[in-house]
Amino acid sequence: MGSSNGTSNGTGQVFANGKNIDVEKIAVSANLPAQIPALLEQLNADGIGYTITDTEARLKLLETARSLVYALETPREAIIRHCWSESTSYAALETGVDVRLFQALGTDDTPKSVAKLAETTGVDPALLSRLMKHLAAMGAVVETGSDEYAPNGFSKTLTEERYSDAFPLMTSRFTQGIIALPAFFKKNNYRNPTSPTNTAFQMGYNTDMGFFGHIQQEPITAKQFNNHMGVYAQGRPRWMDPGFYPVQEQLIDGAAIGEKDVLLVDVGGSFGHDLSDFRRKWPNAPGKLVLQDLPEVVVSVKEAHSSIEVMAHDFFKEQPVKGARAYYMHSVLHDWPDDVCQKILANLVAAMEPGYSKLLVNENVVPSTGAYWETTSLDMIMMEIGSGERTEHQWHSLLESAGLKIAKIWSAQRGVESLIECELA
Repeated sequence: MGSSNGTSNGTGQVFANGKNIDVEKIAVSANLPAQIPALLEQLNADGIGYTITDTEARLKLLETARSLVYALETPREAIIRHCWSESTSYAALETGVDVRLFQALGTDDTPKSVAKLAETTGVDPALLSRLMKHLAAMGAVVETGSDEYAPNGFSKTLTEERYSDAFPLMTSRFTQGIIALPAFFKKNNYRNPTSPTNTAFQMGYNTDMGFFGHIQQEPITAKQFNNHMGVYAQGRPRWMDPGFYPVQEQLIDGAAIGEKDVLLVDVGGSFGHDLSDFRRKWPNAPGKLVLQDLPEVVVSVKEAHSSIEVMAHDFFKEQPVKGARAYYMHSVLHDWPDDVCQKILANLVAAMEPGYSKLLVNENVVPSTGAYWETTSLDMIMMEIGSGERTEHQWHSLLESAGLKIAKIWSAQRGVESLIECELA
């Protein structure tokens, strides 16, 4: 177990910087023992402040509990968790989704036997018994007796397709690309991926087509992807919420916006979740809202608010709406490397009115320290398609290269996308 600054004597001991380190002892000891007393005190303090309705307090308690688990578990336990539990629980969960196990388990808190669940799902009772034991061990269901189980909040949520779609989506269009990342890095001499045409996704799925090409050609994948993105945004602060971005002061006040004027253009806005949410929260905001996406996407938009105009548009082409008060993009630019983003931005810059129009970019801004695990995980997922999340410095560099300047970056909560407010330079 040699390294650049240490050597092994073959007995589990490593000599590093003149010190004898017993790796075998470390492997079965708490990972960060010195942090445990302080984390226990913090857990108690956070627990006192916790209430069911206080989201911020709940998240704080959850983060402390997670840090305590990481400090308490041994390196051996961490290895087994990464290598065994996460992949196998995923396999059990996706199987459960496929056979409608969670619908069979129900939402009424009544325990059900494996025999009854096997009868409902058509799964071999011996197989289902093994799957259920692992799902219970991983906290996905509640074990109430021998081969008897009851639902919890997680399993109840999976009874609805918009939540359970995440599992087949990841397997069919993400997982193989993620697994291929180490081989892809090695093949490309460990260079940072920046090409949408040479990706781990293509290697993992043995295809010449990019991820978004598959989405455009596969209705099931498109549905699952949009469901998953809707769930991802659920329960998180939105930029138009009070205390996040001051909509009234920044967008409405001081701007003469009539009924026929466009207040906001959602570029690449999918099915219009963001605009619908904006209209619901700001019912009296003046002007029109315009939803833009590819023709095959917007054709499925149903029951849009009367103030929302649905428009087929490819953001790689000239922006047809000129001089809108604001152009908005949610998790669009993280899909593409800088050179491609510059082409997208050029079309928006050309449509913006100097001194009036704004560009609102709703994206992660990765902090220099203390990045949240959801953000770093998403960065790894985007890495497989040749793009990624960006730091504040990287956002400045990209946007300024396109003729824009950042007026302010508005943020609400750790791990939640910021709103980057831009103007023409």
